[in-house]
Amino acid sequence: MRISEAHVGRTYPPTEPYLVSREKIAEFAAALGDDNPAYAGQDAVAPPTFAAVLSARAWGAMFADPELDVALHRTIHGDQKFTWARPLRAGDEVTATLTIGSVRMRGNSAIIGVTVDLTAGGETVCTSASTLFQTWPEEESA
Repeated sequence: MRISEAHVGRTYPPTEPYLVSREKIAEFAAALGDDNPAYAGQDAVAPPTFAAVLSARAWGAMFADPELDVALHRTIHGDQKFTWARPLRAGDEVTATLTIGSVRMRGNSAIIGVTVDLTAGGETVCTSASTLFQTWPEEESA
């Protein structure tokens, strides 16, 4: 089987909690080359794009779903948008829950819209919306 419009609305269980630590925030900010003081110290907050790390963890459930036949090596990440309720802070234990929001089939390709809700302490911190382009070899097209 292959992902289709019938899978819209499918929600996967939350990921295992991820502890946002001052060390991980500092590593991420250093990788970005961003020396903003908000990303250091006892009350560090994460750069906004840190949410991409947590969102990608939730994609694993979708890629592991044998019913969908989606694979990371055949996927292009088209875009990603974040809607924030508050910043991620050092000490947050975050879970990520992925929902398939849309699927449009185009020949041997699918355009898949997914949302990932990031929650900490029972509250939504951020919602990430991504568009993924999935392809299959020509001989497999339906």
